[in-house]
Amino acid sequence: MISSAGIRFAFGTLTVLPVRVKRWDRDAARTGMLCAPVAGLVVGLCAAGIGGVLTLLGSGPLLAAVATVAVPAALTRGLHLDGLADTADGLGSAKPAEDALRIMKQSDIGPFGVITLLFVLLAQVAAVAGLYAEGWAYGALGAAVSAVTARLALTLASRTGIPAARPEGLGAAVAESVPVRTGLAVAALVTAGCAAAGTLLGGYGALHQAVAVLAGLGAAQLLLRHCVRRFGGVTGDVFGALAETAATAALIALALG
Repeated sequence: MISSAGIRFAFGTLTVLPVRVKRWDRDAARTGMLCAPVAGLVVGLCAAGIGGVLTLLGSGPLLAAVATVAVPAALTRGLHLDGLADTADGLGSAKPAEDALRIMKQSDIGPFGVITLLFVLLAQVAAVAGLYAEGWAYGALGAAVSAVTARLALTLASRTGIPAARPEGLGAAVAESVPVRTGLAVAALVTAGCAAAGTLLGGYGALHQAVAVLAGLGAAQLLLRHCVRRFGGVTGDVFGALAETAATAALIALALG
């Protein structure tokens, strides 16, 4: 059952919107992570709105793409991008789990993090620009679907069987809070919803959007498995990396279509 505490948890931890998280218990964490795609939808619609308006005003695909990619970063204070960079530094260090986790907690960003951020953001901008070149509706829908996919990846990463790498932090708060069957049901529902939205584009739009969601989730799952092997579980930084990986893979799948 969806509760206001769960909605607050989702928006309070995954966005900078002025929503106060009043409860940090397991029930709120479980419901919050199940509602993560809803927070993603709001972020995606904001990104789509900015990019769509710029396109209609004649800005051109590239400027619209830059604005579209910037909105999710702004609405998360760059936390997901920071998590991506920290995770890249931890993985790139090739050190044991304890040392890698210590590297990830440092405030600075190392060379692996910088390079990863550069190429991920370039890939996102290039993919979204290609979608806007097809028409503003393609770019706007791509922005929304990628943002939803990014947060859906977090829902699945919170499933039982995926432990926390540290005893504190967001990773520990949500790790193993989502039953596997419930998480898969939410994934199926979200995928179906994205496919339904794709019908607005005609042709193979529904299939294309569904494939993009699955591609994003697949890429995030591969990263998740690697992080669990290397770090012993998930952290808040890993969650950020999963979100950015899922969003990027979904956008690339849409652009390739």
